[in-house]
Amino acid sequence: MRVPGPVVASEQKATHQLSTLRRFLRYLRPYRKEIPIALTLVAIGAATQSIGPFLIGWSIDNLITRGNLRGLLLMLGVLGLIYILGVWAIRGQIMRVGSIVQRVLAQLRQDIFIKIQSLPISFFDRSEAGDLMSRLLNDVNTVNQAFGQTIAQMLGNTFSLIGIIIAMLSIDLKLGLLSNLAVPLMIFTTGLFSRWARARFRVTRQTIGDLSAKLEEGISSVREAQAFNRIQLNIEEFDVVNAANRDANVEAVAITAAFLPSIDFLNTLATAAVLAYGGYLAVTGAATVGVVTSFLLYVQQFFRPIQILSQFYTQAQSAMAGLERIFLLLDEPSQLNDAPNATEMPPIQGEVRFEAVTFGYTPTQLVLKGVNLHAQPGQMIALVGPTGAGKSTIINLILRFYDVSGGAVKIDGIDVRSVTQASLRRQIGIVLQDNILFSGTVAENIAFGCPHATQADIEAAAQLANVHEFIISLPQGYATQLGERGAPLSQGQRQLVSIARAVLIDPRILILDEATSSIDTRTEALVQDAIARLLQSRTSFVIAHRLSTVTQADQVLVIQQGQIVERGTHAELIAQQGVYANLYALQLGANSTQ
Repeated sequence: MRVPGPVVASEQKATHQLSTLRRFLRYLRPYRKEIPIALTLVAIGAATQSIGPFLIGWSIDNLITRGNLRGLLLMLGVLGLIYILGVWAIRGQIMRVGSIVQRVLAQLRQDIFIKIQSLPISFFDRSEAGDLMSRLLNDVNTVNQAFGQTIAQMLGNTFSLIGIIIAMLSIDLKLGLLSNLAVPLMIFTTGLFSRWARARFRVTRQTIGDLSAKLEEGISSVREAQAFNRIQLNIEEFDVVNAANRDANVEAVAITAAFLPSIDFLNTLATAAVLAYGGYLAVTGAATVGVVTSFLLYVQQFFRPIQILSQFYTQAQSAMAGLERIFLLLDEPSQLNDAPNATEMPPIQGEVRFEAVTFGYTPTQLVLKGVNLHAQPGQMIALVGPTGAGKSTIINLILRFYDVSGGAVKIDGIDVRSVTQASLRRQIGIVLQDNILFSGTVAENIAFGCPHATQADIEAAAQLANVHEFIISLPQGYATQLGERGAPLSQGQRQLVSIARAVLIDPRILILDEATSSIDTRTEALVQDAIARLLQSRTSFVIAHRLSTVTQADQVLVIQQGQIVERGTHAELIAQQGVYANLYALQLGANSTQ
């Protein structure tokens, strides 16, 4: 196969960069009426800057050399008014353009957040939270630095540059052409540096994502790091990621450090050329002192916009790398789509069937292999087996976080793929081992799945969950503010609040995943009592390593390597003297020795 050459690769990069820019510019469409006003203010500001050197040169030739003091004072007044108009226009353009860009960036952040909320569970299984945070905050902030903070200056200087070129060519064609000889050199220099800068800034954005992910991991696992004496090892791992980020940024800085002085050199070269040739013209009488003075002022103004545009270009390279990462995220496939003819799930009675279900998180590695199960309405189904056997996968398929690779999952005889996900999940309640509570009041956390619930409904759910008495003992009762992840509540208290959350939505199917682990004995009794109430008249699936908690299950399914190897009641499986009986005996023996 033929490998694309450097020219083809460069064209592909340029096409990709233009595609990224065009996609970003589409965010400007809602502001079509405001943009012409902003550009008008930009043009006024640029015109006031461009006319100044011409008036100064004209004043030298026509007022100063002729001793016209009155005319000179009048000209100073005109220049003052022109510069006041320029200041007003520049302020207006910065305010107007900045406002537009900030609204665009706010929309971009919102699009990222909405996308993250709609991404499938499989995406989060392979992504790091820190990297997602980096895209939402760091990458958008990089775009803000380039387009939000300097775009107004960039537009103003672009217009100024055009005005200056027109003015120089109008005043003296030869001097104008000489002054502009540096432009092709600048274009060549900018193109040369851009090839290096784009690749380097793309690496810096990636290393910032890696650094954020490692930092988030380090902060969230401090307790484990101290408990397992991994502090030094964690520091060493962080140093590796931090060094990669440092090296990438040093290389990017080195490119910038080489680029900006080259523009300064061209500035000095053009000034010397204008001074030498303009001085010659003035001495020979081919040009006036005023014209040469105007050109020297124009050359200084000419390179200032180019320097600012060059700095913007460097920032834009970093911003384009950030936009690439943002748009890659926005282009990720969203959650499983409802079928085109999907219907609302009718009120669930509670019958659940797995019919020869196979599933793999990758096409080559099956997690479930021909699983068949049948839960009658109101039955409690216990899922037992080692970590990685497929217990959580069964739960994920009931919730339709994934679609089966083969077979079917049916609730009340209806394939879950034929109904909308929202109508399915609103009838399923979940109580996990480590339930996430959010910043907000206790009442808001209980009403998480039912935001329009009344206070009376919330308190009734809390009473059924055995958490009402604890809540009213808090300083502000149900209005007590919780911090991140439910701080300062204990694990058991968070568990009880989560059970109240499940009670409130009145689910027809209930999923309990290690719901009584990691809590003290007294709280466990409250949790068990609350769960017993919650299970009444509901189909439930319970994942538990502690087999003593599932002895009352209607069915116990023993899962190993993606297959159900045993099924029956607790008593039936004990009598079989198989895998379950051995696990139960081991746990019973371990508990008796404690």
